[in-house]
Amino acid sequence: MPPKIYPRTMLALLTAINFFNYIDRSVLFAVQPLIQKEFHRHDLDFGLLSTAFFGTYMVAAPFLGALADRFPRRIIITTGILLWSGATLLTAFVTDFNGLLVRHTIVGIGEASYAAAAPSIIADLFPEQRRGRMLAVFFMAIPVGTAVGYLIGGMLGERYGWRAPFYVGAIPGFLLALTLVFLREPERGLSDRLRETPERASLLHLARNGAFLTATLGMAMMTFCLGGLQVWMPTFLNRVRGVGLDHANLIFGASTAITGTVGTLFGGWLGDRLLRRTHGAYYLVSAATLGLGIPAMLGAIYLSGRPMFPAIFIAEFLLLMNTGPLNAAVINSVGAHIRSTAIAVNLFVIHLLGDAFSPSLIGYISDRSNLQTGFVSTVAAIALSSAILLYGMRFAPRLPANPNAAPGAGA
Repeated sequence: MPPKIYPRTMLALLTAINFFNYIDRSVLFAVQPLIQKEFHRHDLDFGLLSTAFFGTYMVAAPFLGALADRFPRRIIITTGILLWSGATLLTAFVTDFNGLLVRHTIVGIGEASYAAAAPSIIADLFPEQRRGRMLAVFFMAIPVGTAVGYLIGGMLGERYGWRAPFYVGAIPGFLLALTLVFLREPERGLSDRLRETPERASLLHLARNGAFLTATLGMAMMTFCLGGLQVWMPTFLNRVRGVGLDHANLIFGASTAITGTVGTLFGGWLGDRLLRRTHGAYYLVSAATLGLGIPAMLGAIYLSGRPMFPAIFIAEFLLLMNTGPLNAAVINSVGAHIRSTAIAVNLFVIHLLGDAFSPSLIGYISDRSNLQTGFVSTVAAIALSSAILLYGMRFAPRLPANPNAAPGAGA
């Protein structure tokens, strides 16, 4: 494959896989009220589904990340895709809540392999100064895939029962996995321009790597917020605001698709643009967008009627703008030969402190009060995230002034 075409082809394939990954994950949230009705379980129980998923996901990630730093990443990714796609297909056949619980744990293992390995391949394809935009393309698939999952689940679930969307969501993963096997992966560190200092080149020094730590902790608080909203927003619109379930999924899905596309790409472009002026640009963009999202979040929670919908849209747009810059900050903070493992450590921390328990916490508060009160915790989380990332600007690595400098030229 011609050198100019190969990086974009690999990026497109990895983005497509990520897209269907999140369709598979969010379909369950779209049909959650229908499953609750059939299985007669409380909000806390369905919050625990996400806790079980992320518990497995974050425990598996460090092991799979270490493997991805030592063995061909495309093989590890392909195995993970087949595992989560198979579990999604089998979800259509479960007959009780325990079956859903088992399904979620299997999906967590499959997705962990992909999440730890895929961003490191993208980092090897593009230099540091372009990673905000390229990772924005890759991570744009998360909100868009999530939105499509809501739409598929909402439309098919209401018409054909909650099992139908799982048949549709599982098939593309099998096809994409077979395609990936035949593509070569790039040499590790091929596009890096920063030197591998001890803090960047050793896992033992991650605890002293301020750039990695602040980006990871800031991402954890952001993940707490997004994870809780992802699980409970359609239910909130349906139960608290009286919106029909199909319309609730359509509204939230469409908003997520639009803001996920425009906001994520714009945030990645802005981060790369400002990186020419300040080495802390990725942290600054993320901190600013999260901070500006606080008033919109409060509006989404407390407003009703028509004003509620633009508040949801603006909140999502601002929150998702930080996706590309923040992930680029994490990847640029470490060297190529520990990158998959470091990403896996990042995944462990952000889910442990973030969405591994935020759905359960919101469900717990909802059972004792209401969903509106439960959502207040997400506002506190993004305020804390913004503060951490502002502090993290001082630790951002300084890239070489010449973007065409030889590898290892940075300070």
